[in-house]
Amino acid sequence: MGLKETLKALEFIGITEIYLNRKMSEGEETSERKLKQEDRNKLLKELYKQWRECTRCDLHKSRTQVVPGDGNPYSPLVFVGEAPGEEEDKQGRPFVGRAGQLLNKLIEEILGLYRDRVYITNVCKCRPPGNRKPTPIEMRYCSPYLKKEIEIIQPKVICCLGATAGEGILGKSLKITKVRGQVFPYPFNPRIKVFLTYHPAYVLRNPKEENTLRKDFEKLKELIAQQ
Repeated sequence: MGLKETLKALEFIGITEIYLNRKMSEGEETSERKLKQEDRNKLLKELYKQWRECTRCDLHKSRTQVVPGDGNPYSPLVFVGEAPGEEEDKQGRPFVGRAGQLLNKLIEEILGLYRDRVYITNVCKCRPPGNRKPTPIEMRYCSPYLKKEIEIIQPKVICCLGATAGEGILGKSLKITKVRGQVFPYPFNPRIKVFLTYHPAYVLRNPKEENTLRKDFEKLKELIAQQ
């Protein structure tokens, strides 16, 4: 995708500003090299310690626990969902319910990977009551955690599962039926590609859309191979 096409794609979903990379100073380059060399597992554990007692929004009142990301922090691929559900809230891991089972199946059958070879997280780390959609305020309070996760992992591709995940990553409201299967630059680092598709939970409620989701995963596989 060229610059003109990229700008048109961003404008289509309402993004009019992006952060452009500038030439880093010698000190900044040294810091980046150090970050790459550090143990990302350690950095993610430290990040979780900072957030596990979070009370920034009202979700802390009903949650069982904060649910951090899970998987391989050196993976070039990060999946981002909406928020933990009932099972995730109990177990403290993302995507362990029925939607997670479908996600695992697609990762194995289409991407040829096991779940532990990718990294999976959510926009919000606490379960909203009744599994409702997180509010904009709840998403905003959780966004520094998600942003830092991505900064630590430095993936090549972020796959957003559903509209809420897309909103959390791109910072704008969108209709997943219009943008699914498309690729956008990550606003905080345009070198990272953002791919959007349906949330597995949506497909479980609408089985006829599983074929569409599978086709999107085929596109995702091609995108990863190009990076």
